[in-house]
Amino acid sequence: MKVLVTGATGYIGMRICEALAAKGHQVHALYRSATKAAPLKGQEGIELFQGDILDAASIARAIKGTDAVIHVAAFAKPWAPDRNIYHRINVQGARTVFEAAHRSDVPRVVFTSTAGVISPSEGGRLSDEHTPRRIPHFTDYEASKAEAEALARQMVRDTGIEIVIVNPTRVYGPGLLSDSNGVTRMVKLYLEGKFRLIPGNGRSVGNYVYIDDVVRGHLAALQKGQPGHRYILGGENVSFLQFFETLAKVTGKRYRMFKLPMPLMSMAAHAMHLRAEWLGTPPLITPPWVKKYVYNWALSTERMEKELGIRPTPLEQGLIHTVKWLKKG
Repeated sequence: MKVLVTGATGYIGMRICEALAAKGHQVHALYRSATKAAPLKGQEGIELFQGDILDAASIARAIKGTDAVIHVAAFAKPWAPDRNIYHRINVQGARTVFEAAHRSDVPRVVFTSTAGVISPSEGGRLSDEHTPRRIPHFTDYEASKAEAEALARQMVRDTGIEIVIVNPTRVYGPGLLSDSNGVTRMVKLYLEGKFRLIPGNGRSVGNYVYIDDVVRGHLAALQKGQPGHRYILGGENVSFLQFFETLAKVTGKRYRMFKLPMPLMSMAAHAMHLRAEWLGTPPLITPPWVKKYVYNWALSTERMEKELGIRPTPLEQGLIHTVKWLKKG
């Protein structure tokens, strides 16, 4: 099978390219930066195509002769000087890729969204792919991904193209230490004794998924996913306190951690946001991201397990692999 992968130089995209090639598939890897594409250059089974998801001509060149598309490319940074960039890249870019696939008679697309579009969990119940969203999206990134999902479902209905949606949770594990790999960057700082903060009271729950499960989830969605359906690609649901307790156990390093009250986090985020607006300095965190920490994000992986056949890697096991990789580096 020949597969076009957009966002091929990113954390998840690069790992998908390598996994496809390892299984004997031919990969058309779309990239913008030659420097970032260097690790893929010369790898057997991977052909590089320079282009941009907003440029229909470059997508047409890259998609020619392929059997499927995995659309990973996105703008996922927490802040941008121009807020419209989220819509341009994440919605208009998705439309360009979907329409190119339809015009080229490429029947199947896997679209990488985010679990941030799923509803927060309430009352001790897990949220799943069908849980109604009861509150607005917190960030421009989430809102743009939700809009792109709606576009994907509309194209499935209107054109018959098979677009499968995958929703990774908080991804961690070996790979590029980019904005998309923030959890691993946090683990690295903890190893170095430079991360001592726990958001709020530490009890809010998040879902953490090991990178290998995300990659396997994409490949399984390509083969078995139902068009127009979402698949949460997730792992264990744990609180911040539980996460750092597991990390202390795995690393053998137990630091004194400091809980950062939400009002203080909010004040700091607003200050950084104002500085960003005035000086253009990207903030470490923004007010909408702080609001997310008030909620629980305990998510179900039942559909991933039953329909895609992916069993989540336990958090402790995934962190062991991650810490070993970081120590080697």
